Order: sequence, then C-alpha cells, then structure tokens
Amino acid sequence: MSIFEIGMLLCFGAAWPFSIYRSLKSGSIAGKSPFFLCIIMVGYICGILNKLLYRYDQVVFLYALNLVMVSTDFLIYIRNSRRLRGSEA
Repeated sequence: MSIFEIGMLLCFGAAWPFSIYRSLKSGSIAGKSPFFLCIIMVGYICGILNKLLYRYDQVVFLYALNLVMVSTDFLIYIRNSRRLRGSEA
C-alpha cells in the first residue's frame, strides 16, 4: 500500500462531490465533457483491476469510491443533457 497512491486518490476524490453538487444544483452541462468523464472512469476501472489481479490491498476501495462518484457525475450529465434537449423542443 502506497501513501502516495492513497494521497492521489483522496485528492482526486475530494473534487467529485463538489462537481456532483454543482451539476445537480445548476441542471447545466456547461463545462462538462462526457468523453473526459469516460476516460476517468476507465482509469479507475484499470486501477481496480490492477488491485484485484496483481496487488490487492485496501486502496481498492478508494478506487471504487471514486469510480462511483465519477459515474454519478456522468449519469447526472446525461440527465441534464436530456432535460436541456427536451426544453429546446
């Protein structure tokens, strides 16, 4: 278990609740990139797979928590984009 890996995941993870809150409150998709969110999700999935297949330790739960938060932000993006498309029609 690496303290630097834990620090990285905690720092990245600290940003997602604010992003989720802002997306829910504003209902906007401005400043969001679904492509970027998907890349981040793939990165967390790779981290989880590495932990499960090669070096299992408790850090896998930080990867999973971050993946859940990014996935939530992605789902909110989809919801907000559908709402915006529906209001334009």
